[in-house]
Amino acid sequence: MRREDVDKVIRILRSEFPKWNAPVVSLIAQKTGNPFRVLVCALVSTRTKDETTTLVCKKLLERVKTVDDLYSISEEELSGLLYPAGFYRSKARFLKEIAKELKQKYNSRVPDRLEDLLKLKGVGRKVANLVLSEGYQIPAICVDTHVHRITNRWCLVKTKRPEETELKLMEILPKEYWIEFNKLLVAFGQTLCKPLKPLCGVCPIREYCDYEFKTL
Repeated sequence: MRREDVDKVIRILRSEFPKWNAPVVSLIAQKTGNPFRVLVCALVSTRTKDETTTLVCKKLLERVKTVDDLYSISEEELSGLLYPAGFYRSKARFLKEIAKELKQKYNSRVPDRLEDLLKLKGVGRKVANLVLSEGYQIPAICVDTHVHRITNRWCLVKTKRPEETELKLMEILPKEYWIEFNKLLVAFGQTLCKPLKPLCGVCPIREYCDYEFKTL
């Protein structure tokens, strides 16, 4: 994929997006505009299938609505709510530590700076950028497995690690696309550009894709 094709591809993905299932974190951000809920669900989604994330977040957010709720809930009860998300016990521990930090250092408010978010227990660049983009509408590129895989499959970037992909995309993508890029590619990756058997024959952007094993 050529850099000059990015505008066309984004427009096509935007037009097709309503046909696909939106990522759960994007839906939560759209419905609530709540950075705390985005943070919690972004952590739940790490190393967890999307359908599991949806079920767990629905159950969790009925019980945990605020930083104070997260601070007061027992780690045991929290672990039960997080099951069957991947590494649910570790995530319960991280979330309890995050609640303590948010209360003590940030007046129970999720920070809106990357460097502050990265100081929170268990929060890496993927989660931090998701909070900025989806929770605060601050331009940031969240690179998860979908974004890393698809942009390399397109040959838009040639990178080995998500961190490298993020830096390259920051050079390539106009800033106006940063916030929405993750949700477009996650929905696209879940529906068409799948890891093992991408549906190239029905892909709306196949003419712009340089995937070596593309099938039509």
